[in-house]
Amino acid sequence: MEQTEQIKTKQLVSFKNYSMCLRDAVASFTKQLINNLFDVNHLSESGAKTKAQFLKILERLSIENGEEIWCSYESHFTEIRKKLDLDAQAAHKNDPASKSLEEVYLAYPGFYAIAVHRLSHQLLQLEVPILPRMMSEFAHSTTGTDIHPGAEIGDSFFIDHATGIVIGETTIIKNDVQIFQGVTLGGIQVKKSLASTKRHPTIENGVVIYANATILGGDVVIGANSVIGANVCITESVSENSVVTVQSENKIFQKRK
Repeated sequence: MEQTEQIKTKQLVSFKNYSMCLRDAVASFTKQLINNLFDVNHLSESGAKTKAQFLKILERLSIENGEEIWCSYESHFTEIRKKLDLDAQAAHKNDPASKSLEEVYLAYPGFYAIAVHRLSHQLLQLEVPILPRMMSEFAHSTTGTDIHPGAEIGDSFFIDHATGIVIGETTIIKNDVQIFQGVTLGGIQVKKSLASTKRHPTIENGVVIYANATILGGDVVIGANSVIGANVCITESVSENSVVTVQSENKIFQKRK
C-alpha cells in the first residue's frame, strides 16, 4: 500500500505545481480589503494583516516589488471608496425596494460585485497579473455576477438583483447606467486572435438594460439615455434616447371556470 502511494506521488511530481490553495487566500484577502474600505474600526485592527496577506499572495505568484505595488494600490483607496459611495447612492435612488443606504452596503450582491470590481480593476491598472482575475472570480462565486477586471465602469453604476450578469473584458460602461439580472455584455465572436481587440460593447450615459438582454460586439454602442428591454439581443449600435423591446407573438389566455 505504501509503495503504491509512493508511485502516485512520483507521478504527480512530474506535473507542474499550481497553488490552488491561493484561491482561499485571495477570497480572504478580498473580504478583508472590503471590510477595511468601509469600516474605519476594522481598518485599525486589520490593516496590517491585509497588507501582509497581499504581500504573501504576490510572493506566491512570483510577483516582485510587492511593497511598491501595495503603496501605489493603497493610494487609490480613497478614490475607490468615493466611487463606491456613488454606486450605493444610485442603488438606493433607483431601487424602490431599498429602504436605506445601509441596506445597500450590507445586503446588495450587485453592490458587492461592483466593490470587488473597482478594487480588482485598479490592480489591473497597476499591471498586476492573475490576482485581479482571481478577485473577480471570488465575486462571481459569491454574487453570481461575472465582471472582468478589465471592464471600464463609470460613476453611479447600479446592478439590480445581480444573478447571471456577465460583463466582458473590453466593455466600457459610462455614468449612471443601470442593469438587471441575466444581462450579458459580451463578444460576438470567440477567437483567440481577437484577444487584443475591443470585443465587447460600449454603454453610454444614462442607459437602462433590463433582465436577460444580450448586447454583443466591440463596435456596438448603446446611445445615451436609451432603454433596452428584457430578452432583447442586440448586435448593432443603438442611437441615443432609443427604446428597444422584443415584439412577442406569444398570447396569454386565461381560462375561466
